[in-house]
Amino acid sequence: MQLDQFYYHLPEDLIAKHPPRNRTDARLLLFINAVIQHKQISALSSVITKNDILVLNETSVIPARLFGTKETGGKVEVMLEKIVEDNKTLVQIKSSRSIKEKSSIHFIYDGQTFSAICLGRQEKFYLLKWTDDPTSIFLSFGTTPLPPYIDRDTTSEDQLRYQTVYANKRLQQSVAAPTAGLHFDLPILHELEKIGLKIRYLSLHVGAGTYTPVTSEDITKHKMHAEEVVVDKELVQEILAVKQQSGKVFAVGTTTLRALEATFLDSRPEFKGSTDLFIYPGFQFKVVDYLLTNFHQPKSSLLMLVAAFIGLENLQKIYAEAIEMQYRFLSYGDAMLLKRHDL
Repeated sequence: MQLDQFYYHLPEDLIAKHPPRNRTDARLLLFINAVIQHKQISALSSVITKNDILVLNETSVIPARLFGTKETGGKVEVMLEKIVEDNKTLVQIKSSRSIKEKSSIHFIYDGQTFSAICLGRQEKFYLLKWTDDPTSIFLSFGTTPLPPYIDRDTTSEDQLRYQTVYANKRLQQSVAAPTAGLHFDLPILHELEKIGLKIRYLSLHVGAGTYTPVTSEDITKHKMHAEEVVVDKELVQEILAVKQQSGKVFAVGTTTLRALEATFLDSRPEFKGSTDLFIYPGFQFKVVDYLLTNFHQPKSSLLMLVAAFIGLENLQKIYAEAIEMQYRFLSYGDAMLLKRHDL
């Protein structure tokens, strides 16, 4: 398939630059049995039954952005991708000029100074070695890593709202939020539990690569960055039991869907490792029946995943209507609940 098949014009004024006043204020486009309906997030309880299972990604966003200076005095923005062994990290760096190997970046926060040495490149990332523990540095001084299309300064509101209410603080490893989960508050989760719905969690730690645009004209040549996944055996067994009783699996977000499909792709009893699964039209889904997701960027791998889930023509129809109806797009935007096209 060709990249241009996944282009659409996204008006700038439809990109949500701030979260809604309340998490559940988001609109919800339902696409079930090829019919579009316009609802609110609260309508979820009318679609899901006690026989189903709702799976969410409980990863937590780390304050992943730091600002420092090069040895020459030039300003540098460092965006964490992954913490590796021995005080080393993979990062993206914004600078007027490329960072040279063996050069240092210096940081000063609250009167404290620390630095990192560039050990070289690994594909699109820089490998840095820090003088102090990088986890403590980012947790103490980092700022919320808003996506590049939210072109404004981070505020204290973002620290709260660019994080799900069920984020597990012990899993503070993502540099982007699993944004479909931002629509849930505790009351709506409690309401879903009251109807007897099973609500379960997994983790996929989202990397900055989630914003990396697909550039290959032949999309099958695109390579995804690997991301760490934990799907425990109890969840796998519960999903199998739900399926056996004709219940449905609802995935909250593309990260949850990828983690589940990567697990069931090879019939794993559990999954603790990394995945670079790229889902595009033609993919054979094995487990997820419904997907709750936001509206995604043109030519993105996330858009291709949704096209695989509901069909490219349906995707084009839905996005055209969403634009006409002035839905809010991207991370702080509205949501869709989609039924898989082959069900």
